[in-house]
Amino acid sequence: MADNNNNNNNADNDEVAVVPGTDEFGKMLFKLNKPVTEDNLGVLDYNGGHLQPVQDGLYAMPAYVTDGFNLFFIVSQLVENDWVIAFSKATIENDNEITDLSEPLTTGKGLNLLGQKSPEDANKLLKYFNTLAEAKRGEWRMVERPNGESD
Repeated sequence: MADNNNNNNNADNDEVAVVPGTDEFGKMLFKLNKPVTEDNLGVLDYNGGHLQPVQDGLYAMPAYVTDGFNLFFIVSQLVENDWVIAFSKATIENDNEITDLSEPLTTGKGLNLLGQKSPEDANKLLKYFNTLAEAKRGEWRMVERPNGESD
């Protein structure tokens, strides 16, 4: 096989290449380097959208919305002091009322789902995350599964 997948433990290798669209990319989460506050909320704006508080410590913003498929950014504090950007699918009623958000999806899984619907929009979102990383506002992290569990 062309892939060199011999179950090496890559925990010590920070430079593992993970390609969008793969199962491995689906395990990636974008971690912010600083907590989200009212003062720095605007740096996370995307495509004219702004993060809106949903509840204490949880913000949401549309990332991609069509009649058949939608993804919303979910920004929240995860374990300890880590703030992350994940995705959620919304239930939208009456054309603009968000009545429910799904359980959060990892950043990579959300991008993979969007890539199946609109590769162009998935690439725009990937550039957004890469711009945040280049500006040292966040970084990609692999989500560890307990006891080798998979999705």
